[in-house]
Amino acid sequence: MLAVQDITVQFGGESLFEGISFLVNRGDRVGLVGKNGAGKSTLLKILHSGKGFDSGSINAQKNVSVGYLSQDLDFEKGCTVMEEAEKAFVRIKEIQSKLDYLQNEMVSREDYECESYLELINQVSEVEHEFQVLGGYSYHAQIEKILFGLGFVADDFQMLTDTFSGGWRMRIELAKILLVNPDILLLDEPTNHLDIESILWLEGFLKTFSGALILVSHDKTFLDQVCNRTIEIANHKIYDYKAPYSKYLHLRVERIEQQAAMKKNQDKEIKQTQELIDKFRYKASKAAFAQNLIKKLEQMDRVEVDTNTSNKINFAFSEASHSGKVVLEIAGLHKAYDDKVVIESLDLQIDRGDRIAFVGQNGQGKTTLVKCITKDQDYQGLLKLGHNVQLSYFAQNQAELLEPNATVLQIIEDAANDTQRPKARDLLGSFLFSGEDVDKKVKVLSGGERSRLALCKMLLKPSNVLILDEPTNHLDIASKEVLKKAMMKYSGTLILVSHDRDFLDGLCTKVLEFRDGHIKTFLGEIKDYLASRQLESMREVEKKTEESKIPADKQLDKEDRKDLEKQIKKLRNQLSKIEKRVEDLEREIENCDAILADPESSASLLSDADFFSNYEARKKEMDIQMEDWEEVQLQYDDLIEKRTK
Repeated sequence: MLAVQDITVQFGGESLFEGISFLVNRGDRVGLVGKNGAGKSTLLKILHSGKGFDSGSINAQKNVSVGYLSQDLDFEKGCTVMEEAEKAFVRIKEIQSKLDYLQNEMVSREDYECESYLELINQVSEVEHEFQVLGGYSYHAQIEKILFGLGFVADDFQMLTDTFSGGWRMRIELAKILLVNPDILLLDEPTNHLDIESILWLEGFLKTFSGALILVSHDKTFLDQVCNRTIEIANHKIYDYKAPYSKYLHLRVERIEQQAAMKKNQDKEIKQTQELIDKFRYKASKAAFAQNLIKKLEQMDRVEVDTNTSNKINFAFSEASHSGKVVLEIAGLHKAYDDKVVIESLDLQIDRGDRIAFVGQNGQGKTTLVKCITKDQDYQGLLKLGHNVQLSYFAQNQAELLEPNATVLQIIEDAANDTQRPKARDLLGSFLFSGEDVDKKVKVLSGGERSRLALCKMLLKPSNVLILDEPTNHLDIASKEVLKKAMMKYSGTLILVSHDRDFLDGLCTKVLEFRDGHIKTFLGEIKDYLASRQLESMREVEKKTEESKIPADKQLDKEDRKDLEKQIKKLRNQLSKIEKRVEDLEREIENCDAILADPESSASLLSDADFFSNYEARKKEMDIQMEDWEEVQLQYDDLIEKRTK
């Protein structure tokens, strides 16, 4: 479908690409990866426009259509979401206008017997047939399906696009491209502004996409789920792997080992050649021989070894002394914007050492609750921080708060204490700022670079509670690995708002789901939450169009609904009690495991039968409690589903 042949691109005398070539066939789903500045987005732009390169060629099959999602949006003001989405159906709109014109002509005429009127009837029939074949009577349903999948609700359809944030406008643009259903899809960071549900829906859509896909993304799980091929840009060249991202990583290690071996042999050859040149250069009888050796060295294609800088990073949080056992206590918290209730009657307790992920669709209150906790938002109800709590908070707009005229190094040195300041350059290196980068002013940095700098600055502050709101939005894979490693070592309390499943995996032991003004707690990791919600199939998104069609006679009457709410409350209390007991048992079992792991302590326990019997009893009780939790959770989910009908 698409052939790239010997493409070379130069900027300011330096090469970005040097003679890169590859083919893309129908069914290929290519993940385009590489370090920041490698040229991933540039390559997508070149593939879309067919220009912007110094030499080489790009050839596509005849009549192949290309859809391109870039990071730059250009919306026409005054259009509603539905009107903007309808722009994907240009041909249908043209035929619809033509059909309306012809039908009006028929209505205005009365010469029913003449030949021209019969021709008009035939013309209307032909145009109407084409309109039907192109989906003219069903494209609105298709638009609604795509918009629902990307997180919009029916009330959004008639709102103006300029009333939405940049992230939501990006979704509208993505919807338009998906509706066009092109032969080749070029997507540049499509998940940056999507929540988990929308990402899962998009995954399902792209898996069934019959054309070719070239995707730039820093979401490893998304790349693994969607792509069957990985192209890496490194050292001005490309390396093509017929494998998804995780398998590519293993193959890449093998490639780098081969490069290192080749470079070692080449360096040996260069050294030997140089010694011969030095030996014979000034001997008249060997001058020609020496010149041939010099030319050989000049023409030699030097082997470059691609380095993996993330393996060298070793960064740790600056931690404060322990907080009290209860870090945060919330009772009856209520937050509304005008008539829209975002959080209703929330009761929540966060204990020292909790590692919690806030998940849910955008606009459901995740950031609002964070801002209530950090006192950046007013609210009703009780919200009390515990003893000796020292918060460190990374907001979504944290990068915008940096001093624009300060240099990268000044930002970190000003935030560092006396112990940290001498290591400022090393810390910046951990966040991929090296060499002359540290002398750049903030105002010339890209969005991703500013986010990395803001994170580095935040991590210098001693804390025992970390709250991070979408910290990975503008970070590449290497930077996310830096942050995740540091967070894995962090011993304090952690609250994370994120849609990045790979980043959350292994970081959190509890998930708080925000949905329709209510917050529900799931024990376990993010993968456990996804399994329990069965979000992979996105059944709930499909139900949205059906819920509004439920007849009035099928809805619960007032008394039934009152009884239903009582049952829900009862089950919610049961869940809370079970979850509290599970937390206590987990701590007790962890303490026992720690004792058993200590050789001196475990040796003294060999004769203590009570210790082992109690240990086994706790583990058995844990199994029973988890079974009870699953049973009550299923009952609770059934009642919640019944309440929505």
